Amino acid sequence: MLSDLLAKVWSHIPRRLRRLSLRLVHTRYTVTAGAVVIDDCGHVLLLEHRFRRGSGWGIPGGFIEGGEHAHEAIARELREEVGLEVVDLQIIGSRTFGHLKQIEIIFKCRSAGSADPRSSEIKAAQWFSLADLPLGLPRDQSELLRKTLTDGAKALD
Repeated sequence: MLSDLLAKVWSHIPRRLRRLSLRLVHTRYTVTAGAVVIDDCGHVLLLEHRFRRGSGWGIPGGFIEGGEHAHEAIARELREEVGLEVVDLQIIGSRTFGHLKQIEIIFKCRSAGSADPRSSEIKAAQWFSLADLPLGLPRDQSELLRKTLTDGAKALD
């Protein structure tokens, strides 16, 4: 009975006030897009970022801008950072980083051509085989790459 009363009161509160109250009580997350980019030889693209902790190496990715779809964001990031166009974009999962309050949508896709750094954020771009991943690549990313490239049901043909 109390829940019915609360629901009725809630439905009469102005929409802006309801939205504001939800923002105040719920945790807010930043949403990013990342990609496992695969070339015709089965190598993966990794970028050495200037501002990333550790070795700096990691999968390409970036923030999703307001009004942008995740697939548009990763395509834009790859174009801006290394000049690549991608095809066969497929969502393969997501990750949540609680300590950063970040959610990352992960894609796999194909691309061909050279990846040349075009952003001050990127020191280097290189294609790697699974057997030759760079030292210092975060463990979660190397596991993501291995799983993506060796899972027969989901591997890109």
